[in-house]
Amino acid sequence: MNSAFAKTTTYAWAVVALLWPVAMLNYLDRQMVATIRAAMRADIPSIANDQQFGVLMAVFMWVYALLSPVGGFMADKFNRRWIVIGSLFVWSAMTWLTGHATTYAEIKVYRALMGISEACYIPAALALIADFHTGGTRARAVGIHQTGIYAGLVLGGIGGYIAQVSTWRNCFTWFGAAGVCYAVVLMLALRDAPSASGKTRSALSPVTLGGTVRALWTQPAFWILVVYFTLPAIAGWAVKNWLPTFLADTFKLKAGPAGLSATGYIQLASFAGALAGGAMADYWMRRTPRGRIYASAIGTLLCVPALLGLGYAWGIGAAIVFMLLFGLGWGIFDCNNMPMLCQIARPEHRATGYGFMNMVSIGVGSGATVVLGWMRDQGISFSVAFLIMAGVALVSAVLILFLKPRSDCELPES
Repeated sequence: MNSAFAKTTTYAWAVVALLWPVAMLNYLDRQMVATIRAAMRADIPSIANDQQFGVLMAVFMWVYALLSPVGGFMADKFNRRWIVIGSLFVWSAMTWLTGHATTYAEIKVYRALMGISEACYIPAALALIADFHTGGTRARAVGIHQTGIYAGLVLGGIGGYIAQVSTWRNCFTWFGAAGVCYAVVLMLALRDAPSASGKTRSALSPVTLGGTVRALWTQPAFWILVVYFTLPAIAGWAVKNWLPTFLADTFKLKAGPAGLSATGYIQLASFAGALAGGAMADYWMRRTPRGRIYASAIGTLLCVPALLGLGYAWGIGAAIVFMLLFGLGWGIFDCNNMPMLCQIARPEHRATGYGFMNMVSIGVGSGATVVLGWMRDQGISFSVAFLIMAGVALVSAVLILFLKPRSDCELPES
């Protein structure tokens, strides 16, 4: 190993460390909206019912879904670094404005604009990590980054407590200001990944929209990965958006404990699952190119009994056990999606590919979020939804086994 390569390898882990707080902030605001539902509705009477509140959460997801391929293509075509930094500035502004909204219509606008920021961040960030981690550390690097997401979801769970001791508006104002400060840090420290020859990825591989779309959508493996990415995410979005309400109603918890329980146990287990799943997948890849596929399938299978048990839990203790199991499985599933995409897509197509995956997954998940709000208004038990989602997760775990990795998806290093 020469000194230049050693330096690049060291900075590759620094990139993961730099992006970790951004991932945390991106997901923190999503969970805060779910956990401070009661405080927001009390302060803004124009949020008339739970179906409307479901729309409030879903409008962000609709914009996020629609623009994810656009954000991904921009990261492939231009500069991943500036896409990440710009997305954080937009996130900070929209978060701060949400804390100053006075009507339901205003919040809907800010949540929709927030979708622009996050549609750009995730595809660019994961593709940037994959650019730096080209060998046997990719799943671990992605897994560590994803733990930032889980940390953000846990911190979002304290929104209910902040709303009780202060105001729900301070949740958004304080974190919006923090985002602006950290964007300046990224401007100074974050850079794009060069090849061994010193050229950037975009300089080596001209990117066109038509070429990218053809390269992705003409191969059956990408269709399989999109469907696989989407089906378990239905449960993922349902858990993120409605589990605090489900726990509060089922076990008579207040907003603070319900929000912290819904986020804390699952995200702590997801944290462990992402680390373990990344290590397991990278280790398994030394023996078979399907190692990440097998590891991801195991994670998805763990979600099946977890969802069944959570829907029909007989007490809060049992619910905690099933939340931990779901989080463990989700972490293993989540940390292997970009690494599996790297096995079927060239580097210049990966951010766009992940954007398309997000578009389909979030589009379906947003619909499920609204449907669950409608079910609640109609008095239909969420247990029925958990049963359906368990069956969907089982189907997806079988489906991913049909994915066939390619051997021509890495750029040459010179």
